[in-house]
Amino acid sequence: MEDWIRALRELIVEELKRSKFPLPADRSICSKWMEGMAEGGRRILYTSCMYQLAPLIDKAVDLLRAMGASSGGARARLAAVGAKAFGRLVLRPDEERLRWAEGVLKNIAAMLKRAGVEFGVLRDEPYSGALLYELGFERDFAEYAKSVYAYFKEKGVEEVITVDPHTYHVLSQIYPKYVDGFDLKVYSYMDFVKPAGARIRGRVVVHDSCLYARYLGKYDVYRRLLDEAGVERAEDPYVTGRAYSGCCGGPIESVRPDVSAEVAKLRVQQLAKLSEVVVTECPICYVNLSKAGRGVVKVYDLAEVLA
Repeated sequence: MEDWIRALRELIVEELKRSKFPLPADRSICSKWMEGMAEGGRRILYTSCMYQLAPLIDKAVDLLRAMGASSGGARARLAAVGAKAFGRLVLRPDEERLRWAEGVLKNIAAMLKRAGVEFGVLRDEPYSGALLYELGFERDFAEYAKSVYAYFKEKGVEEVITVDPHTYHVLSQIYPKYVDGFDLKVYSYMDFVKPAGARIRGRVVVHDSCLYARYLGKYDVYRRLLDEAGVERAEDPYVTGRAYSGCCGGPIESVRPDVSAEVAKLRVQQLAKLSEVVVTECPICYVNLSKAGRGVVKVYDLAEVLA
């Protein structure tokens, strides 16, 4: 397993150096949804390519499993060798999932505009580096974070509106610890939007992002947005409580996809007891729970639900 993790680090670091993207893929998928939007400005809507990466996750994980990333011993050592070939591939997103990602981001942008929020976008925006930090590659993260901050300053950015918990967490809580003089103001889109209604009907259950619920103070924010939109919520303190809600399994997917799948399956079983409609606020949660919940639950992103 150590061989695989070492190879995984090399793959991510090399890709970030080459393209500011953590996976070997066409960078244009990050900006396709931005058509017609203003470029740059002091306040930007920053996706970190997180939603656009979601359509690639299934394919990447399938490759990881084929290489033996979920095993130890000889298979893990073979996986480490295979990772070098993996780095030479260009992953192609599933078009349906890519359209889903673009739809979510367009909905977020539309809600911000309706709320009177002025912002621009950066068509060559880099990935935040959250994965490096979450996998424990601290030195690599520190170096990369400084380069991303320098990029923002060069573009004249002063305020950043994020769309997912991992980016919001790493920019607001972690960058200031590693980047001297960090002075960007960091927000979530949820801080600004005012829903006019809901796009779905019936009772839903909220799957909480661990970061949003436990560390970033957003547990009540997206619940309030759902309430304002007229969405009925099913709650259980041991399933959806702030301290007891479970993980989707996503954070360990690149290291142990087999364990990640089992965690996601268990989480789906818990949520399905409350409702067949699950609302997430994170693209990683969405992908993992959608995959594990096929035929059991229907998963939506928060920005798909709010109108």
